[in-house]
Amino acid sequence: MWAMLTAEPLLSIGLAVLFGGLFIFALIVNFLREQKLRKSGILDVDTMSGRMFEEYLQTLLRTKGYQVQLTPATGDYGADLVLTTKEKRIIVQAKRYKKNVGVKAVQEIASAKSHYRADECWVMTNSFFTEQAKKLANSNQVKLIDRKELMGWMLEMKKGA
Repeated sequence: MWAMLTAEPLLSIGLAVLFGGLFIFALIVNFLREQKLRKSGILDVDTMSGRMFEEYLQTLLRTKGYQVQLTPATGDYGADLVLTTKEKRIIVQAKRYKKNVGVKAVQEIASAKSHYRADECWVMTNSFFTEQAKKLANSNQVKLIDRKELMGWMLEMKKGA
């Protein structure tokens, strides 16, 4: 291999340019990704307590046009937020996690739907969901809002501010 690279200087130069370009491209992509994370505010969300996250979502969802009510910190029957519009009532389970959210959150919000007489139920997280949670949510009509979608909503809120 070394003999081939030294025998063909154009090949050596071409490979150096290719790998150098790929390295620079990776640096740029990583830089842009980090800028988006900082700009969205998700890094701040990652350090919030669970209750602070619920209060943050209350503000965020109000900017999206919902009337939002926080449920009590304890004895909430599985829902942290109650959203209302003219047409529907939505309950939300908020999970500020470091790991992926599992089926328990989906079970809790799905079982709370009747208690709150809700039309829809959501689980929102600063993380992602396990495959089992996704399957259970799909079969129970539970909307899952993960880190990526939450960041999009956060960026929308910042643009509107």
